[in-house]
This record gives sequence, C-alpha cells and structure tokens, in this order.
Amino acid sequence: MKILVAVDSSDASAIAAREAVARLWPAGTTVRVISVVEPLYGWSAPELEMALQQSGEQTVRCAAEHFVQAGLKTTTAVLTGDPKTVVVDEAAEGHADFVVIGSHNASGVVQFLLGSVARAVARLATCSVEIVRTSPGPTPLRILLATDGSECSKAAARSVAQRPWPAGTTFRILSVIEPSAPVLPMSYFSAEMMEELRGKDMQRAQDAVSSAESILLGAGIEASSTVAVPAASAKELILSEAAEWNAGLIVVGSHGRRGLKRVALGSVSEAVALHGNCSVEIIRGPS
Repeated sequence: MKILVAVDSSDASAIAAREAVARLWPAGTTVRVISVVEPLYGWSAPELEMALQQSGEQTVRCAAEHFVQAGLKTTTAVLTGDPKTVVVDEAAEGHADFVVIGSHNASGVVQFLLGSVARAVARLATCSVEIVRTSPGPTPLRILLATDGSECSKAAARSVAQRPWPAGTTFRILSVIEPSAPVLPMSYFSAEMMEELRGKDMQRAQDAVSSAESILLGAGIEASSTVAVPAASAKELILSEAAEWNAGLIVVGSHGRRGLKRVALGSVSEAVALHGNCSVEIIRGPS
C-alpha cells in the first residue's frame, strides 16, 4: 500500500501524522510525506522564499521521522504550487492508495491545509482519502462503516476488511433507509402500495448491512449493525450515529462521480468528511 501524507507546520498536521503512524498498515506499505509551499506571486522576496522552503523541509523531516521509527519505508519532498492541485496531482502521479491530510481552520502562508484544501482533495483525488481530526488516544479505536449496499460501499467494506487494526478495535455498520421517490404525487399511490415501497426500502438497507457484515466476517471481523430510519438526511444520521457511539473513524464509500452526477451521489461522503467531528475515510475502489 502507498500512503501519501500531506503536512504543514500546524498542530493539525502533526495529529494527522501521528494518527497515520498509530495505524497498523499491511506489510510492504510505503509512505511519502510532502509539504507544499505556495509561490509568492507578483513580488520577489528571496529570503522569505528560502525561509518557507526551510520550514517545509523541517516539517516533512519531523513527520517522516515518526514513520521511519515505525519501520515504514519513507520518502519526503517539499513542492511548490497551489496545494489543492499539488496534493491531488502528487497522489495520482505516485499511484497512492491513500492520502492522509489534516483539517483545521488556521490561516497563513505556510499553514496551507485549510478547509478548502481538504475539500479539494476529498473531492478530486482519485484514490481514497482520510481527513484526520482526532489524535490517537489510549482507548481502542471505534470504526463506523456507513453503507448503502452499492459497489462503492462494498469497496469501503473490503478496504476495512483488508487492513490490520489495533487490538480492541470495534466496528459498527450503519445503513440509512433511502425512501423510494415516486415520480407521481403520493395521492396516486394506495396505502398498500406505499407500504410495499417502504418494505422494499427497509429490505435494501438490511441487505446493505448484511453484505458489509459478510465482507468483514470473511476477514474475521465481527461488527454490530443498525438501520437508521430517515428522520433526517443521510449525512446528518451518519454524523449523529458517529457522535452518539463516540466513533473515532467514519468509513464511507464514494461513487467517484464528477460533474453534475456527483451532486447527489458524491454529496453524502463529501459532506460527512467535511463536517464530521472525528476522522473520516472516503474510500474509492479501483477504476
């Protein structure tokens, strides 16, 4: 597995690096740690440019040292350009399987990992992305896997199943019932027809949970599960379940659509990633 870790000089990046190091990655995993310095457009300041470059080099060295000590083969680079573009392009060119990035609200020239960068990486990266918000603590990790039964959700379940996890890690599978949306007004449907539609909606959610359970059990992972009735949006229900269960990581698949089609299909995974109070993984399967 190839992991790309994007860092800056912020505490959020330090947390992201420590979280990535704390994970158990498959044998042979390699790590590339990068920092991006934005060019000073329109004016020349060689001393400032040198200071920014040196700050970036120190940042990647500090982050890389954690991975080296963990026995992972690690390379580093300080790159120049628009961070939103550079991180995505570096992941694609290096055939990364995962991008790990911190999320914070800091500002400044060096601290580039703003919400806009996290959003761009979550939306545009062709590989899986983890936005890290929580620091690894002494308690075992709690992982919430959200699924709708689609192929992208199955890819998310397989991603969880194929990786080693720290002892004591617990898993929960969540599927939100997606109501059928009749083209005709509700008045055209009898009570019996509406009941049949609701039954099919429930069955789809239960099938989604069963599929994810089967994938995890195949790797020897047992998980609790729940089906949420749509009293709110799927994003809100996933975030609410994560908060109530005290999840440390939400894993959700992405349909990987681009353009207009992604507005509905990709909006849930992106919204969860950007608004979650814990770390979130957006899993994209191979094209």
